[in-house]
Amino acid sequence: MERRPGVPRLLREINDRAALELLLASGPMTRGQIGELTGLSKVTASQTLARLEERGLVEVVGAQAGGRGPNAALYSVIPSSAYVAGLEVGPGLISTAVADIHGRTISQVTVDPDSHPDPVAAVHDAITKACRSAKVGLGRLRGVVIGTPGVVDPRSGDVRFSFDLPGWHEGIHEALAGDLKREVTIENDVNLAAIAERADGAARGIDDFVLLWSSRGLGMAVMLGGRLHRGRSGSAGEIGYLPVPGVPLPEDIRTAPGRLPSLAGGLQSLVSAEAVAELAQGYGFAADSAGQCVQVAVAAGAEGEPLLDEIARRLALGVAAVCVILDPGLVVLAGEVGHAGGEALTSRVEEAVARVCPVRPQVVTTAVTDPNPVLRGAVLAALDQARQELLTS
Repeated sequence: MERRPGVPRLLREINDRAALELLLASGPMTRGQIGELTGLSKVTASQTLARLEERGLVEVVGAQAGGRGPNAALYSVIPSSAYVAGLEVGPGLISTAVADIHGRTISQVTVDPDSHPDPVAAVHDAITKACRSAKVGLGRLRGVVIGTPGVVDPRSGDVRFSFDLPGWHEGIHEALAGDLKREVTIENDVNLAAIAERADGAARGIDDFVLLWSSRGLGMAVMLGGRLHRGRSGSAGEIGYLPVPGVPLPEDIRTAPGRLPSLAGGLQSLVSAEAVAELAQGYGFAADSAGQCVQVAVAAGAEGEPLLDEIARRLALGVAAVCVILDPGLVVLAGEVGHAGGEALTSRVEEAVARVCPVRPQVVTTAVTDPNPVLRGAVLAALDQARQELLTS
């Protein structure tokens, strides 16, 4: 690149980063808009865009009409300047999505994790198939984030334990990075759902909230100051083990290698999908899943109210315990049970919490429209990594 007298290299890099960051955050813009929002002069903005074009990072994608002069060119970041992969790993499937730098999903595939006894081989197969479907080389991925149930140690990046994934153990994180030849991030699945909620859902733009996830398992994500709170060992949000009145305490949580921890006892035994489905049957609402049971109860009107009242009372035990400590202001109900209950459930939880503690948070239903919020959160987390890498390269 030609050196221009009087323009320090560091200043050019700062200007380039500012313009690129603005285009990534706000979409197509004209030279004048970029200059106005970054404080750059028209000449400097033009030079900045020329450098970014030369590097293959931005391109003209159209023109904006207006004014008496010619239409102004609209600049945008080239979608293929970076790609990312997000994965959700569960006991029955591995879902993988490949997206471009704008976060648009190019391909999505699902594979059976049992097709490979080794978790590293299973993940490699899933990513390879997704990249092949997207016509993107594996080496072009600038971010890979994997969502899993269980506790992920923020210090080592490894899954400490997962009831659903006994094959995931210490050393998996390093093995995956070595296999894929790039940095890999493993993240708790409920934390990723919270990332999606803050970007696209009911917590959009909110810095302090908690997301209570009730499906096969029970979990909570805590967002404080716009950042996930994981705790020292990654166990923040493992609310399923919360001791609650009238329920036996969880036992044998710490087990010998090769044995699975028990999920009996604690709040988990009251509001997991299995517990809700069993409860619903007692009220005469039987269906194929806990979510469908709740949906039937909501549709039944007055007849379903006793069941919804009881589910809300149980959920309120966990919500109240968190709120008197963190006072988050907003609680999002997600997962199979939370999504199915809608406002009929959230209003009851809000009232039940207000009866048992001095804090009354706003309780809302998840508003993420993506059918797989964990996978969407993984893509968004990977996208953040890729953009940071692109901005600093």
